[in-house]
Amino acid sequence: MKGYEMKSEMKGVIVMASLWACVGVAGAGLAPVADFEDLTLAPESYWNGSDGSGGFTSGSARLGNAFTDWGGGVTSWEGFAYSNRTDTVLTGFAGQYTAAGGSAHSGGNYAVGYLGFSSLPMIALSSPMAISGLYVSNDLYAASVLRDGDASFGVEPFSAGDWFSLTITGRDSAGQATGSQTTYLADFRDGRQSILTDWRFVDLSALGVVSSLEFSLASSDVAPWGMNTPAYFVIDTIIPEPATLLLVGAGFCLLRRRSN
Repeated sequence: MKGYEMKSEMKGVIVMASLWACVGVAGAGLAPVADFEDLTLAPESYWNGSDGSGGFTSGSARLGNAFTDWGGGVTSWEGFAYSNRTDTVLTGFAGQYTAAGGSAHSGGNYAVGYLGFSSLPMIALSSPMAISGLYVSNDLYAASVLRDGDASFGVEPFSAGDWFSLTITGRDSAGQATGSQTTYLADFRDGRQSILTDWRFVDLSALGVVSSLEFSLASSDVAPWGMNTPAYFVIDTIIPEPATLLLVGAGFCLLRRRSN
């Protein structure tokens, strides 16, 4: 009996080792992390959709963008842009393409999200997968308004009881929500005085297997027309669950074995 158990255990180890070896082979063609470093930018610049492409792809993630030229030199965008700007001396609206901390979480590039009027910022995945999480922070423009207010729009600095949050919702291939995770970009409740300026990891593992991620913002500062806080945030380094790669690798191994 002991000999049988030993053989079974060894067989299990060999199977798992084979699976991980196959994951390495299958995963070599995958993009396990969307980190925006595969996007080309001149130094201290950004992309905001002015080319009319409707979005951009990094790794296995497609980030949507809606750019509008209103004429007369007036344009607008919503959804996602990407940037490598580091100048935190920029003030007001000029800081809309800059992370509050002045750098990416890793590398040089990061994505800038803006919640406009037509739709929520969305990331579509090339295939369904479980996401471990991603990194988020405040945009420089939003952080400056949270800290100093904006007299031109009658916006007061955040004070006791105020808050600003980002909610990430997972959606399956049918568009149904699989769950959501909320993190606070600014929190002045219960004696706190926190405005996020570094990068914070948001755990999304509880969302399960998703086909897309949807981003929404909420604030304690609202006006008759809606949220009074600038509707910006930044993200970087989207990380899939290791189990996703294991399952993909296992499937690859089985297909390869059947073809041999």
